[in-house]
Amino acid sequence: MNTFEPELPEEVAARTKGLRTGWSTGTCASAAAKAAVWALVHGEHLGTVEVPMPNNRRRVTFTVVPAGLASAVVVKDAGDDPDCTHGARITARAAWLLGGGDLVRMTAGPGVGTVTKPGLGLPVGAPAINPVPRRMIEKAVREVTDRPVSIEISVPGGEEMARQTTNERLGIVGGISILGTNGIVRPFSTASYRASVVQQVDVAAAQGERVIVLATGHRSESRARTLWPEIDPVCFVEVGDFTGVALRRCAGKSIRTVHFVGMAGKIAKLAAGVMMTHFHRSDVDTAVLERAAREASASEAVAEAATATDTARHFFEVCMAEEARGPLNLLCDWAHTACEAHVKGKFPVDVSMVDYEGSAVVARG
Repeated sequence: MNTFEPELPEEVAARTKGLRTGWSTGTCASAAAKAAVWALVHGEHLGTVEVPMPNNRRRVTFTVVPAGLASAVVVKDAGDDPDCTHGARITARAAWLLGGGDLVRMTAGPGVGTVTKPGLGLPVGAPAINPVPRRMIEKAVREVTDRPVSIEISVPGGEEMARQTTNERLGIVGGISILGTNGIVRPFSTASYRASVVQQVDVAAAQGERVIVLATGHRSESRARTLWPEIDPVCFVEVGDFTGVALRRCAGKSIRTVHFVGMAGKIAKLAAGVMMTHFHRSDVDTAVLERAAREASASEAVAEAATATDTARHFFEVCMAEEARGPLNLLCDWAHTACEAHVKGKFPVDVSMVDYEGSAVVARG
């Protein structure tokens, strides 16, 4: 249960109309922590608990499940987002902190990851509880007591959930991260994906890596790994639609070389200078496809395919059927030029196009 329905930005509201918002693991952890501390202080369990959101303007009420003498569980509701932690039992166990020290000390219990690599904004060896959730937990606990207290956050099954995330690549071992920047999970959020892209670049750079491989998706990345098997896995970043974001982050992190691997649709958008390639934000510029066909002196069938539909896939398939790689190579060349211009030539960017199965490289630029 909750006391309000979050207000969404107009663009997000339009895209997620009719879909339920949910709550971040950080918000759930703060509620569980407050309930656990309440039980520690008063010797009784609460059925519900109210916690402040990060913006301090709103409060949310959660149902609490007792889990022991000074332990409490909040079951995460991610709304209509396909979040692997939906339904997770976010568990907090409280104990008095003897001998002073941190006012609120947080530790990782089973199912919550531990940081093993730099670049995440958390010390190596610390529990993977991000800064905003840390502040939320501390604030919620301080509504119950001012005494020094230890909070262990655990998530049963969290280690298995983490296999569906990028945690292992980022050096977070043993479970999920406790995340959240505003306390809310928005269905199919692009903000969370963008943050993940930035974080992956940061972790690679923090380890001294200077070559990054950007791939648009899982199949593209799988092929990229066969192209550069010598490159550390931490350097492979699934950018989705956030090529521009990733390139700019690389530019700010002293990256020296970027390899980009994708399929025709994304590359056609990059060739047109579009660095945010989500279909809600941009369509494939069929004029760019036609120009590639004409400049490569491709057959009339290829040229006609450029504007026959609004998808690059049809153009790609006709190019392959006609054995016309020239237009595809030109798209890669133009994408390569646009990407390098986007970072003002700070590093070279080569572009490889894979087929729609991700099984073969068909063009490069």
